[in-house]
Amino acid sequence: MSTSTLRQDARVIGLVGLAHGVSHFFHLVLAALFPWLKTAFNLSYAELGLLMTVFFAISGVGQALAGFVVDRYGARAVLFSGISLLGLSALLLAAANSYTMLMLGALLAGAGNSVFHPADYTLLNQRVSSARLAHGFSVHGISGNIGWAAAPLFLTFVAGLSSWRVALLCAAVLPFAVLLVLALNRHALRPDPIVHHAAGAAPAGSLDFLRLRSVWMCFGFFLLTAVALGGIQSFASLSLVALFGMPLAWATGAYTIYMVASALGMVYGGFLAARSPDHDRTITFAFSFAALLALLLALAVTPAWLAVVLMGLIGLASGVAGPSRDLLIRAAAPKNATGRVFGVVYSGLDSGLALGPLLFGALMDAHRPAWVFVCIALFQALAILTAVGVGGNTRALRLQKV
Repeated sequence: MSTSTLRQDARVIGLVGLAHGVSHFFHLVLAALFPWLKTAFNLSYAELGLLMTVFFAISGVGQALAGFVVDRYGARAVLFSGISLLGLSALLLAAANSYTMLMLGALLAGAGNSVFHPADYTLLNQRVSSARLAHGFSVHGISGNIGWAAAPLFLTFVAGLSSWRVALLCAAVLPFAVLLVLALNRHALRPDPIVHHAAGAAPAGSLDFLRLRSVWMCFGFFLLTAVALGGIQSFASLSLVALFGMPLAWATGAYTIYMVASALGMVYGGFLAARSPDHDRTITFAFSFAALLALLLALAVTPAWLAVVLMGLIGLASGVAGPSRDLLIRAAAPKNATGRVFGVVYSGLDSGLALGPLLFGALMDAHRPAWVFVCIALFQALAILTAVGVGGNTRALRLQKV
């Protein structure tokens, strides 16, 4: 494959990954500041969780709709609009003087977040050669995890030095800076011409893909794994403090290690997914291991330092499954319906992230920190069943074509 193709692939993967990292950074701008917001607005854990629920509920609904817009009008313009909304949301949150304003900021951020998966995956599928697509998905996942890992460190550091308002103002700089980079490289992200009636393709705007059982099983997979992830993002650190008596700095560091390890797992997972077509088997092994470790954390029988290590191992296992997950969805998507399929399927991610903070916030208010990890393990185990269902359907279709 030519050097020019390699450069083009690397450029597109890098730009899309950069945008995706901003999206994931903004998933946690509120969660990272929970200790400050709780005091400033006298909120319960359930009320804090509701802010996350609003963010992800709006994002989930918007994501399903954004997929149709991407397929009809192209991914680049949709991506640029989403990044702009994230920057505006941070400015609104920084100026908040009431719980209602926090809600409005969460709503605006959710609308901005809604565009990324349908736009990102459409750009990767259109602009990256098939030989490097698994690695493109791997980098996409890694950049998201870097955003997740960076948000708590950056925001708590700035808030500790100054205030939560200054932290949000600093966060607002990130999406506007990335938007400038993308605009300067907009030619690399140019959309393919929209194909309305290609042979064997779904017309733009068609709802036929909604009849596919595999699409809804992929949605279920994301819903279940995201509920578990919502617990890890929002309340795992506070649960570790309650269960192991470790300092908050340790617990926040454990979450960061989880995300960094997950990113490393995605690097290996990209090579694994490129070699094996049976992506559901990789997912089954990885999530089974992660669920067992989560149950071990729930028992709180290990030293605090080992709990930090276990969080890293859970992240590593979850990361290995990432590229296989994305290729599993790609195999279920009809031609020219990539934006719609990824939009609907990834709305399951937002739906789960909307439900998770409510569930886990209620568990924390009830003084049941161990159940946070029990439920994380439960939802990861249930997700395996949906992945196996999608994988079995994909193998059956491959055999029919032989």
